[in-house]
Amino acid sequence: MSGGKKQKQTKPKAWVVTVNMGYGHQRATHPLRSMAQKGEIIVANNYEGIPRRDRRLWHDSRVLYETISRLKRVPLIGEKIFRVMDRMQAIPWFYPRRDLSAPNFQVKQYYWFMKHRGWGKHLIEYLNTERLPMVTSFPVTAFMAEFFGFKGGIYLIVTDTDISRAWAGLEPKKSRVNYFASNTRVVERLKLYGVRPNKIYMTGFPLSKENLGGPSLGVVKRDLAQRLYNLDPKRNYISKYRHTIQYHLGAKCFPCRAPRRPLTITFAVGGAGAQRKLGIDIVRCLKKRISRGQVKVNLVAGARNDVYRFFHERLVQSTFHRQIGKGVEIIYDKDKIKYFDKFNKLLRATDILWTKPSELSFYAGLGIPILIAPPIGSQEFFNRIWLKSMGAGMSQYPPAYVDEWLFDWLDSGWFAKAAMQGFLEAPKLGTYNIEEVIFKKHVLRKPKVVLQY
Repeated sequence: MSGGKKQKQTKPKAWVVTVNMGYGHQRATHPLRSMAQKGEIIVANNYEGIPRRDRRLWHDSRVLYETISRLKRVPLIGEKIFRVMDRMQAIPWFYPRRDLSAPNFQVKQYYWFMKHRGWGKHLIEYLNTERLPMVTSFPVTAFMAEFFGFKGGIYLIVTDTDISRAWAGLEPKKSRVNYFASNTRVVERLKLYGVRPNKIYMTGFPLSKENLGGPSLGVVKRDLAQRLYNLDPKRNYISKYRHTIQYHLGAKCFPCRAPRRPLTITFAVGGAGAQRKLGIDIVRCLKKRISRGQVKVNLVAGARNDVYRFFHERLVQSTFHRQIGKGVEIIYDKDKIKYFDKFNKLLRATDILWTKPSELSFYAGLGIPILIAPPIGSQEFFNRIWLKSMGAGMSQYPPAYVDEWLFDWLDSGWFAKAAMQGFLEAPKLGTYNIEEVIFKKHVLRKPKVVLQY
């Protein structure tokens, strides 16, 4: 600082790298696009100039995962095949605490392809053309960076609430990889895998700035204040905890006017589209309430045209096409970036998020109660435990009777309670914390970083 003028703060820049596999890894990097070099998030399995051999390796692993995820719906044989794959990437029980640093088959396989096929070498050579830190949401790309001598700092965003051994490299005690942990359980889990404590930053999962409203969470608080009225029609929760709500949301936000919208349920299908039928079942069972304007259902097809067509065709077949765009809306865009923007905007007017416990579990931090569809895979099983432990999510009851149990839960105030619990307990400032680490470590070059959650 000189001449009494404040020094202009330099925005942190980094190579932001993700992979196109489902939605979780790209959803984690999307909020960080403002810090991405040239404003571009690099997709490791589909970037310009990627060698044909690398593209093929990535493609085969993605197709295998999505095919097996969909196969789970096939009786007998589908379940067996899925269990074999899931067992390979299963998360071991946390207790008793013990040394889990030995690499598993999956990690050894990653390194074999890097050593013998040069998998990822071209990507890291390109990133080394400019010395910047690398922030990635996929463990393999972090391992590639270390293996092929990436010159900058390496940072890995954890996209689940608990993780398998596949998230730590071959020799975690010697590794250069830094971790942006999504919660405190991940911090402790990484230590069991041999990651050094000074390589772990408890940041939280990165959420969209448009949904947060800055570190003071102005947008979240206003949206939650309105949402509570739709989630507690008989005011059982609000009347009991009015002062607590006002304390945490602030007098400017609560009390407020009830939103002029019907109860809005957003059903989100995962990247493999395995639970698409559940969305149609929900609409059919709520048909009368939707027709009367009491309920609106958003069916999120994401970036998958096959899921969009499935939703549209089934709605037409059930003579419900007149409600499309009114009581029922299908959210789709072939461009994932545009889809994420649409989805984040949609969440602001969402009262209940109905989804399997994927990375969307972290969106409970926005004060949106999670109605938990059956988990697919070990990581989602642990995500469900996390949601229910906080009281931010509830497992669905049989969809055939949703017209009964859902409204019993609303009348009791359970959904309002879950919304507040998610807001209070789930980390929300991941995006700002990640930017803070990169700024202080690579712009100011300060050794210690203090974060907020």
